[in-house]
Amino acid sequence: MAEISPLLITLGMFGAMLLMLIMGAPLAWSLLSVGVVFSYALWGPGSLELLTISSFAAMDNFILAALPMFIFMGLMLERSGITDDLFGMMNKLMGQTPGGLGVGTIIICALIAAMAGVSGAATVSLGVIALPAMLKRGYDKQLATGLIMAGGALGFLIPPSVLMILYAFLAKESVGKLFAGGFVPGLMLAFIYIIYILIRCRMNPSLGPALSSEDRVDFWGKIKSLKALVLPGALITTVLTCIISGITSPSEASAIGAAGSLLCAAIYRTLNLKMLKEVLMSTTKLMGMLIWITLAAIFFSKVYIGLDAGMILEELIEDSNLEPIYVILAMLGCYFILGMFLDDFAIVFITVPLFVPVVESLGYDTIWFAVLFVVSMQSAYLTPPFGYNLFYMRSVAPPEVTIYDLYKAAIPFIILQMSGLVLLIMFPEIVMCLPNLLYGP
Repeated sequence: MAEISPLLITLGMFGAMLLMLIMGAPLAWSLLSVGVVFSYALWGPGSLELLTISSFAAMDNFILAALPMFIFMGLMLERSGITDDLFGMMNKLMGQTPGGLGVGTIIICALIAAMAGVSGAATVSLGVIALPAMLKRGYDKQLATGLIMAGGALGFLIPPSVLMILYAFLAKESVGKLFAGGFVPGLMLAFIYIIYILIRCRMNPSLGPALSSEDRVDFWGKIKSLKALVLPGALITTVLTCIISGITSPSEASAIGAAGSLLCAAIYRTLNLKMLKEVLMSTTKLMGMLIWITLAAIFFSKVYIGLDAGMILEELIEDSNLEPIYVILAMLGCYFILGMFLDDFAIVFITVPLFVPVVESLGYDTIWFAVLFVVSMQSAYLTPPFGYNLFYMRSVAPPEVTIYDLYKAAIPFIILQMSGLVLLIMFPEIVMCLPNLLYGP
């Protein structure tokens, strides 16, 4: 094979893949088609054996077994009625404070993130449950929709995050360390949102009116409402403790979570054959998509690296003489822009094999960078015009909430997320404190 410039290979492979995506081809087929064409053209028909070898190698990774279990757990809990009870609890606990219902919604988003592990679950669920309740009580529609979209994006960061499991698989990182690294930043972002809501509603109570006196409950009513937290709280604590403390592997903990979600649905008396079939079908469809993307992306990356093009980023960085921190910022900027056009799974499969070796060569902790990546994904999902959470919210919002309202609603929370990202860049110990405590530096 004649020597080909790594730059030409990079432009050819990624350009062809992006062109197919623009034309509407599924991500898996775009990656697979480009990988097959380039390997066949440059190495001949015998090179296609790499597809078989890489597929078997990927399926031999035990960590992938956690994905369907966590997806099943999230879907089962979402349809069991737990979200409705959690919102009712927060309404009783926080409703008497201006902005209190919004604060309670952020807390529920964090809880759903810990139950479901994906962004769309909390955004859609609370768009159906919490948004009408807040609008009925006089909440500003931009504040209400903005906090639900931002809170829903916490599903990327707060463990067990499906995106983090995929990242760990591709970057060969510890799932437990990634979960531990995302825990404190996730709570920090939720706290930033809460402070923002309380300040705005304190300055202008009409944005988030408190409950009327006749709708409030007494002290014992609030205590009784806490029972809604028992089942999901126990399940979340059990799963995360098993993973982070090392009692079980992530795959074993995911099985505990799946079994626990069935028990929760049975206790809520919502478990039946129809619901179980729907959850299993949804899990199967989502996992089918993820597995195809996984196999295609691994083959694509092996072809790319096998053509000696994987070093192009490092060569460009060396030639540019940029400070290492500016390289990190450039990568985060790429994530932010890609997130407006591609979903999180596509971005992690495309960029992790390229960026992680560069991060290691620059001397940065890859767990820290992984959390920066996830926070960038949160911001990208809210960024107009194509942020995914904007469209999730639009699909469930009432007609009086326009897409322009959602664009305006997202802007303050994007600024808050960027502020959180700056804090994580300036103070890496926010990310690393819990992993270092649990696993050592």
